[in-house]
This record gives sequence, C-alpha cells and structure tokens, in this order.
Amino acid sequence: MEEEKNIMPEPSAGTAAAAPASEDGEELYEHYRIMVDPGQEPLRIDRFLTSRIRNVSRNKIQQALKADSILANEKPVRPNYPVRPGDVLTVVMAEPPRDTEVIPEDIPVDVVYEDDDVLVVNKRAGMVVHPAYGNYSGTLANALSWYLGNRPDDIRPERGPFLVHRIDKDTSGILLVAKNELAQARLAHDFYYHTIDRKYIALVWGDFDADEGTVDADLARSVRDRRMMETCSEPGMGKHAVTHWRVVERFGYVTLIECRLETGRTHQIRAHMRSIGHPLFNDALYGGNRILKGTIFSKYRQFVNNCFEMLPRQALHAKSLGFAHPGDGHPVFFDSELPSDMSSVLEKWRNYAYHKVYEEDVATLTKAELDEKSLLLSDKYQ
Repeated sequence: MEEEKNIMPEPSAGTAAAAPASEDGEELYEHYRIMVDPGQEPLRIDRFLTSRIRNVSRNKIQQALKADSILANEKPVRPNYPVRPGDVLTVVMAEPPRDTEVIPEDIPVDVVYEDDDVLVVNKRAGMVVHPAYGNYSGTLANALSWYLGNRPDDIRPERGPFLVHRIDKDTSGILLVAKNELAQARLAHDFYYHTIDRKYIALVWGDFDADEGTVDADLARSVRDRRMMETCSEPGMGKHAVTHWRVVERFGYVTLIECRLETGRTHQIRAHMRSIGHPLFNDALYGGNRILKGTIFSKYRQFVNNCFEMLPRQALHAKSLGFAHPGDGHPVFFDSELPSDMSSVLEKWRNYAYHKVYEEDVATLTKAELDEKSLLLSDKYQ
C-alpha cells in the first residue's frame, strides 16, 4: 500500500478528522483517521464508525468495509471487528449525501457504456457535474438521475447516481459513475490509491524542449484568487499532485500534449501547466485566453481570436479511462473522440503550422527541396 497522502493532523482520541473534498475537484472521497478512546468498550467497527462519522449510514460503512477501504492498524477488517482502545482506524469512502437535492431532469446524456455496476459517460463541455451553489439544475447528476429511472415525484437516493469523481464544467470527456454503493466504495478506494488510469488531451501555449516530462508539485488554493489553484513548496500547505505529460503534436506557438494523472486534484492539469509556463489554450482563469506566443502581426492576432471563438473554453478533454471493474475486478478501458470544437481548432493550427513552415523555407530552399518538403508536410497534416 502506498503512502497515504491526505491524512489530516491527528485528532484527539475518539474523534474523526476528514480531508474535505473540493467542490470542483476530481476525486470524490473523504479520508478519516480515528484513534479509539482508551476507555472504549469492545464494539463492532461498523457501529462504532456510524456513531463517530457525521451524516453517514451504517450501510455505507459496511460497503466501505467490503471494499477494503477501512483499516484498523493498517490492516483491512470485517464489519464484525471489535474496536479496542488505542486502535488507529483509517477510512476512505465515497462522500456521504450532500444537502443539495438532485432533482431528476430529462436532459440528454451520452452514455458510452453501462452495466449493473457502472455508467461511463462522455460529458459535454459547459455541463456542471453535480448541483452546487449557482448550479442547482441542468447538471450531469440531474440528467443521470432521470436516466436511471428516478422521477421528481419518486426520488429514491439509493438508486443513484453515485459519483466518484468530477471534471471541470468547461472540460469535456469521459467520466465514470457508480450505479450502487458497493461499486462506489470500491471505485473511491481505487481513485484514492491511484490505480485508475486517466489520460487527458490538452492544447497549451508554447513549445517544449523535451518530448515528455513530469510535474510533481503540491497544489493549494490561491490566496489571491480563491477560484484558482497554485503550486506551493512549503510542506503541508498543499495536496500532493503529479502530472505526466507527453508531446503529441507540435505547432510552433502551441503544442498538443497528453497528460496522465497520478492524482486528481482540483484544476490539476490547468495549474501544473501554468506553473511550467504552458497555460492551456483559451483558459481564462489561468491566463491562456490571450496571445502568449507568436507574432505581432494583425493577421496572426485575428487567426488566434478566431480560434478562441471556435473554442470558447480551455482546450482540455478527458480522453480515456482505465480501471478495475468493481464487479469482478477485470480491467476495462474506455476512450473518446475529441469534440468538434477542439478538433476544429487543432485543424486550424495544423494548417497554420504547415503554411508557416512553407513560407519560412521559401527563401532558403531550392525548388526541388521545397517541393519535397511540401509533399512531406501535406502527407502529415492533410
């Protein structure tokens, strides 16, 4: 088992301290660390935790136990384990129900895959995943609640959807949803221990010196703008975050990259890319919605502004997701195509890069060399 990343400062005996999940973060779990009181009488662990953790049902505790997400002294235990004085209990489980009621709404949703345990959906850009302040309707959770058979006059929360992670409102792509509490508990466990394989495609400003690399930098809420995340170097100030990136295609002033996440912190890719000087293209919050690389010519400015209009959001897409199926543990993998707004902008940059290279070479190459290079570029980009 890898080192725990989200343990809060150790609480007083018998209390539960949780690492709260962000409203717009990716991972939807809570992590508790509880030290059992010296005078505690033997008591089944499921009953003990139900009395110690607020707003959680005994059934949810039992599902987390089945998923090996509750440890006593670093070892998984069963529901009938009797807690003893001095035991150190650690709990990773999907978040308890929120105060915000999810009203089923008849909204189209792109379901990529479905079985008795999970739903895999392709979220469109502009859709919020879960109701929260300012977005009480029109969310993916509202749409999935309707899809799963709930109706406004027959709301049964136990029918789901059971969310295990999020992606930002203006990010498109693959998202995983559990259809029952046991599947949710097992997937929350896997997200916490970083066994979920997540890959994103992003268009970022600038070129890279290398073909691949890693950003290993803790992230914390910015003190200047609470909507943003930023890297921090002081121990304990932020949450551990690791992003592996790889160049997919170079266009000179912008670059298409693939990002593989080890962790899933709030705005992780957006904040990490900005920290190394490569903000996402048209990411207004992190400074990518202005021209950061290129020429001063008005024709170029118009070209970039046209791209901004075609893609009025950050150029980020959750491309694929691989995980162990919570039902039987077999590996599954799901992939998605880039949405039309992002693919159209990429095509514009390909054409721009082709013509830019062609024009720069006109003055230095012979006609035969120019014809040969033009043919090679044409084969690559068209």
